[in-house]
Amino acid sequence: MKVRPLHDRLLIRRIEETDSIKGGIIIPDTAKEKPQEGVVVAVGKGKILDDGTRQNMEVKAGDHILFGKYSGTDIKVEGEEYLILREEEVLGIL
Repeated sequence: MKVRPLHDRLLIRRIEETDSIKGGIIIPDTAKEKPQEGVVVAVGKGKILDDGTRQNMEVKAGDHILFGKYSGTDIKVEGEEYLILREEEVLGIL
């Protein structure tokens, strides 16, 4: 991986939901919502506080997390799509 997030940011790979067809209706890829669940790929070193100390990250690489629908910034690295977001945007760890 050539991307390392800075400070309190996380690099996330979204977990794609499985396609389930209910009632014979097939939803095209363009109409599907982006998943709000992902796996942490890389973690920054932590937020620097006002007094100069560094706050440790609670989330670590490999954690499954939930995040808001419109959180973070989408990026593409080596053909794969990732999401960079701040630790404070994480809603929970699964």
